[in-house]
Amino acid sequence: MIALIAETITGIFLPPSRRKEFFQQLYFVANKSLLIIVFCVSFAAIVTILESSFHMKMVIQNDSMVPGFAALLILRELGAVVTALLLTSRVGAGYASEVGSMQITEQIDALRMLGIDPVNYLVVPRFLACVLGGIILTIIANMACIGSAMLVSSSYLGYTPSMFLTSMDRFVQFKDMVFAIIKGACFGGVIPLVACYFGFRCESGAEGVGRATTNTVVVASIAIIVIDFILSYTFSYLY
Repeated sequence: MIALIAETITGIFLPPSRRKEFFQQLYFVANKSLLIIVFCVSFAAIVTILESSFHMKMVIQNDSMVPGFAALLILRELGAVVTALLLTSRVGAGYASEVGSMQITEQIDALRMLGIDPVNYLVVPRFLACVLGGIILTIIANMACIGSAMLVSSSYLGYTPSMFLTSMDRFVQFKDMVFAIIKGACFGGVIPLVACYFGFRCESGAEGVGRATTNTVVVASIAIIVIDFILSYTFSYLY
């Protein structure tokens, strides 16, 4: 894995630049995942604000801080993490099965015989597309979450959009969005690295491809949670 990471980072700066593959993968990562991510994170935001209101009323008999608290939670954690986990289950599984199938059908060996570096051809475009796609989808997911939370606050909790934004302004800072973007980029970069790692090590047969796909989803999900903890702990010193 360390060798793959090093080769991928190095391959970013080495020719040839595979722009066509990059844009194809960016379309697959960002455009094809957009609707499912917006749908899921919107409902996650609704649940978050409803549960926050319920428990805050139970403890302090007042939910006036719910809009700001929910917006802060959405920007710092919910949008980036839920987006990354959804990308893992869709994009990571797809990459692992694709590369694994190429491995067991000896297509990767054929690339080497043609003088084409498999890491430069397969991993680098997917890595760059997932990093950029993770950033784009994290921004859109956060906007969708804030919009859903604002809608629920207005219709269910009785807070108008202007009251929601005022409360949000007290809690949220611009660097919260910057930190969310950094998380989105890091999470996006993890997915193709893990997927291609298990794809390159895929064993023959349908069972081998299935095992590589399962391992990718499990390991990438764990890695995202661990990286989220590390980044959140690091960012806590920057407030």
